Formats: sequence, structure tokens, C-alpha cells
Amino acid sequence: MNIHTGQHIPLPQGELAELVAPDCHGQNFFEIDRSLQDLLTLYLPEDLRVHLWPKLQEFGALLGGEIDTLSRTADRHVPVLHHRDPRGRFEDWIEFHPAYKRMEQITFCDFAMAGMTGKPGVFGWPEPMPHTVKFLFQYLLGQSEFGQLCPISMTETTAAMIKKFGGEALIERFYDRLISQDPETRMSGGQFMTERHGGSDVSQLAVEARFDDGEWRLYGEKWFCSAADADVVLVLARPRGAPAGNKGLAVFALPRRLEDGSRNAYRVVRLKDKLGTLSMASGEVVFEGAVAYPLGDVGAKENPGLKMMMNQVSLSRLSHGARAASMMRRCLNEAMTVARSRKAFGETIIGKPLLRRQLMKLLVPTEQALSMTLYLGTVLTAAANGDTHAERVARILTPAHKYRTARDNIRVATGAMEVRGGNGYIEDFVNARLVRDAHVGLLWEGTSNINALDITTRAIGRTEAHKDLKSALLEQIEDCPGLPGSFASALKSSLIKSLDLAEEIARRGEESLARQAASAVYHASTAVLLACEGARLGADGGDARRLLLARMVIDHCLSPQDPLSSGSSAFETAATDLLLSDAPVPIGAAEQTLSL
Repeated sequence: MNIHTGQHIPLPQGELAELVAPDCHGQNFFEIDRSLQDLLTLYLPEDLRVHLWPKLQEFGALLGGEIDTLSRTADRHVPVLHHRDPRGRFEDWIEFHPAYKRMEQITFCDFAMAGMTGKPGVFGWPEPMPHTVKFLFQYLLGQSEFGQLCPISMTETTAAMIKKFGGEALIERFYDRLISQDPETRMSGGQFMTERHGGSDVSQLAVEARFDDGEWRLYGEKWFCSAADADVVLVLARPRGAPAGNKGLAVFALPRRLEDGSRNAYRVVRLKDKLGTLSMASGEVVFEGAVAYPLGDVGAKENPGLKMMMNQVSLSRLSHGARAASMMRRCLNEAMTVARSRKAFGETIIGKPLLRRQLMKLLVPTEQALSMTLYLGTVLTAAANGDTHAERVARILTPAHKYRTARDNIRVATGAMEVRGGNGYIEDFVNARLVRDAHVGLLWEGTSNINALDITTRAIGRTEAHKDLKSALLEQIEDCPGLPGSFASALKSSLIKSLDLAEEIARRGEESLARQAASAVYHASTAVLLACEGARLGADGGDARRLLLARMVIDHCLSPQDPLSSGSSAFETAATDLLLSDAPVPIGAAEQTLSL
């Protein structure tokens, strides 16, 4: 209102709205991901890539549109636990918002995300999908909906565990329904392991399995049970009379309902009030003589329960890496959208030198995570086909991927929020949820310390998997066309020094340095992957920018840094200009920049 005339002065709403930077909603998350599209030419057979392309475009459009909207709605309307049905019976059913149920229809049924590796015919393809494709769809979904990736992964791993270790009757009863796309008959899976004392030291597990009247029954309590509404749950328990410690444990399949349709004898006591992953129900469960079915022979030395369960943990850790990669991509996309549209101090902020440096700190770990996710997909597929060399490569890279991406995800999510500014702290935008959801990666399927120690004490100390990794990556360097000779030597040197360091830390039993070893393994491996990807793409006339990213990893993650030095290197300045541009980087320009 004009204080002199008393007249109302209309605000220029359109102009003011333009001052607020947009987000990525409405875009096709597959079509805008040029890095992913380029890498699919390297990591998928040509016929499968061409076959999947329309489905990826369809899924990308859903993720930027409908699923993005549904996910935000489900995050606000969290699951509600109802203990009794209208007649007073303890049913412990969980009510989900229709937005969450619609996402289940899309992910489990329309796109078979829990069953595509377990059966032929998905998307009309005659064989089961390789693990690379599974991680590809997880990578895309996580850019919009993170919470549902947990039940998707647990359903897939429950099916895989039952198929591998369950008896014929158990497989016949559950397997096909766990991988089904039929909304009327499909089942969901879960794993309940954590008890009150914590989840890492499972030797203290107290849930007891008793063999009564010809069947196994479970008694006790699990403290943190994600996907508490699952139809079939794998439970780690100690049979009565079994020895203490890890060797006395066994795995049981626990159905939510018995064969006559009645509710099994366990209760969901309450749902957890979590920091993130709000759309998915996690709860506390008490077993009151619940009927369960053992996987394998209880007490058999050749098939101990903990070793069996580690199969599931390994698959889940791989999925966690894919999820972190997906969230980092969304964070990077959001930050780049803001940087290219927001103006401050007379120019678009992407031109500001300090912000450009900040954007590079988001871009490099995002691209590292994508390369490792796709590479591990091919390694896991080879391992599943009997390649023991690939199995050992997966053995060391799986915890390294989980460890490093979980930590990088938090930095990238926080950095992207800062690029948006104060609006990034507001729930109207996706950044706040990305920050909340990022932190769970540090906790599920092993903390940072647990994954780092898994590398040094087991993958290296017991399996010597670092030797397989070294030979696999050195072979990649040798067989890579277009890789500049001097840079190839730098890659070899960084790889050998990094793996030798990890081996030395493992040999000396230096637990306090296990994280350093884990980071060295991850960064050296991703530097090789990025370089070979960039060289191969560039040699075919494509975008060679990943060569520059590999040099960034070597310079900033594997080389000494002087905190008191000033000024950026000529390479870093030139590489940043190329990497923050939309234009592809020809192989010649990449080679010239590497020489700086």
C-alpha cells in the first residue's frame, strides 16, 4: 500500500518468482544424464542396450514427474501402525499413503525391480537381467525415491537366499511370489537382524529358535526392522542349545501369515521415528513363538548361518552403493540447475570461481560412484556365472564402494543444499530430504568402521582379494585404447601404491588406519575406471571427459596436498572449464589438458 495515497500497489509476482532458482522436477532423469547414456555403451551389450532404451526413457520421465511428486507426498505422510483390526484381533497392519502404494505398483509390478535378475521375460527380454541392469534402475529410482529402494533390495535378496539355501518346499512356496509382478499374488521380503545391543556384533544375538512339536519357533525381540510389513522375513537366530558366538547362529524364513491365512505369532511393537527414509516403515518386532523355516541344515558346519546371511549383506551393500550414487546425481543435477539459473552480483553464479570449485567437489565423487556401480554390476554378473576371479574382485570392492559412497553422499548432499542457499533448508525443495536420507548409508549394512575393517581384515587379510583387483585393473589399463602413455603410467603407479598401502595396513593389523586403506582402494580403482572409460569413449569419437575426472581423483584423493599452497594448477583451471561445460570433450582436448 502507498502510505501517501492509500492505494494498493500490486507486487510483480512473475518477476519475483523468477528470482527463485528452479529445481529438476519435470525433467526426464534418464535423458538429462549424459554420463549414464555414454557409459551404457561400454557396460551393456549393444542388443540389450537398444532393447532397454525405450524403457529407460519411460522410467526417466516417470522419475522426474509422477514418482518425484509421489515421493514427496509419501515423505510427508509417513506409515501408520494399527495394532488391532476392527474386531480387536492383533493384526499389526501398517497403513501406507496411496502415494507409496502407487510407487509400489510402478517399481515392483510395472518395472519388476525386485525380480528382474531372478526370471526371464522382464521387458520382453528372454533371459534374466544382468546385475548391471538392476543397479541401473536402482540408480535412476533413487534420484526421486530413496525409501522404497530398501524393500526392493530386501525382496530381491530374500528371494535369492531362499533359492540358494532353502529346501524344495520353501522355494516352491515363496520364490515365485517374491519375484512376481502380479499385485494380487506378489510377496515382499525383509531381513530382521538388529537387536538392542547393536547390529555389528551379531555374536551377541539373543533371539532363540526352539524346535517344538516338529517345527521351529522363534522367541525374542529385534530392535530395528526395516520393511516391517514384509510378507517373508529372514531372521538370524540362535537355536536352543547351540554354542555361543557366531558359529551358533542360523537363518530362518519367517512368513507374516501361516498357510491357513492366520497371522504368525510375532508383533510389531512400534514404528521408528526416523531422521530419513520416512516413506518406508521400520519397526520393533517381538517374536512370541512365531513359526519359521530354517535355511539349510541347522548346525551344519559347512553352511553356518552367519556366513549365509553375509551373502545377503554383500548384495545389500552393493545396492547401497547404487543408492548413494543415485542421490549424488540428483544433488549434482539440483546444484547445476541452480548455478545455471540463479543470478547474484550481476552475473549467473556458475561463473563465480569459488562456486565452480565447489561444483567440482560435487561432480567428481558423483561420477566416481556411477563408474563403480556399473563396473560392479558386470563383476557381480561374472561372479554369479562362476568366475572366481570376479568373485574376489567383488569381495574387496563391495565394502569399499559402500564405505566411500556413503560418506561422499553426505558431503555432496550438504554441498548441493548450500548451492541452493536458504531455500535448500526448506522442505519445499528436495535438498532437505536428500540431506536427511543420505545419513542412513553410514548405518545400514555396516558402519564406516565395519566396512573398512572388512576390507583389511577379511578381503585382504584372509582372501587376498586385492591381488585379483590389482591384476584386473592393470589389465584394463593395458588393454585400453587411446589412453595417453604418460597418464597410463601415473594410473599404474597410483593403483600399485594404493593397494600396497592397503596390504601393509592389513598385514600389520593397523585397525586405526583401515579407513585410509578403504579410501585408497576405492579412489585408485575409480581413477582407473574413469580413465579407461574416457579413453574408450574418446577413441570412438565420443566424450573423453572422464579422463579429466580420473586426473582429478589422482590429484585430490591420492596425492600429497600442501594446505598452505596458493593458486590453482593450470590443469585444474582448464579441466574445470571443460567439465562444467555442456559440450563434449574431444580426445585431443582431453590429452592436451592432461599434459598441463
